[in-house]
Amino acid sequence: MSIKVDPEWWKTMFDDVYLLTDARSVCDEDITRREVDLICELLPIRPGHKILDLCGGHGRHSLELCARGMRHCTLLDYSQHLVDYARQCATKCNYDMDVVRADARSTGLPSESFDHVLIMGNSLGYIQEPIADRQILAEANRVLRPRGWLLIDVTDGAAIKNSFNPTAWHEIGTDIVVCRYRDLEENTLYSREMVVSKEKGLVRDRTYSVRLYESQTVGALLEETGFKRVNVHTNFSPHQGTGDYGFMNRRVFGVGQKP
Repeated sequence: MSIKVDPEWWKTMFDDVYLLTDARSVCDEDITRREVDLICELLPIRPGHKILDLCGGHGRHSLELCARGMRHCTLLDYSQHLVDYARQCATKCNYDMDVVRADARSTGLPSESFDHVLIMGNSLGYIQEPIADRQILAEANRVLRPRGWLLIDVTDGAAIKNSFNPTAWHEIGTDIVVCRYRDLEENTLYSREMVVSKEKGLVRDRTYSVRLYESQTVGALLEETGFKRVNVHTNFSPHQGTGDYGFMNRRVFGVGQKP
């Protein structure tokens, strides 16, 4: 492996620079609406249901659900910056949305307290130990009520492998350039991301890694962590174009029900 990665990169990566570099996917209101359309299509969500947006970042899905009348939403994320951002947005919109900072493997939330748990935006596979994703799903199972539903959204590993591109770059406005160099080893993607300002120079030079899942492994992961009535949905892309969106073009959605 040519790209060296700090195993705890995910603890500090998700900040204001992340909201800039990934804005095409995570700060686009139309994309968020399309994703929430799919959530509401795949899950039997009702206005009175309690929803946990686990690893929910700056709360874009929770905020959109609140806007649609789902007022019992809880957002949980590890990033203090994103949690603060979400709380400010909820306050501005006058949404009574709970916002929690915690590790998704051990949330501290009460058992059997949610009707639905969402894990959106390819939020699995960040922690190097393979058991970590199972721990996150086990925690989701714990906080779900009996017959509650889990939905996970990950990038399509098979699509990445079939069209792997080791380099990519895009410009943001007239000043920022984002360059990525990638390495693919079996089921893990390693990436070096350099963010450069034409006026001020280097903004960020960081590396990270993500464990990849395919449709079969998504289904198996849900079943291994105790979920039933598992269904896996492929070929979803919220983007209208065919550009390189940090591998968020093609996605796999896995749905399972707690017995």
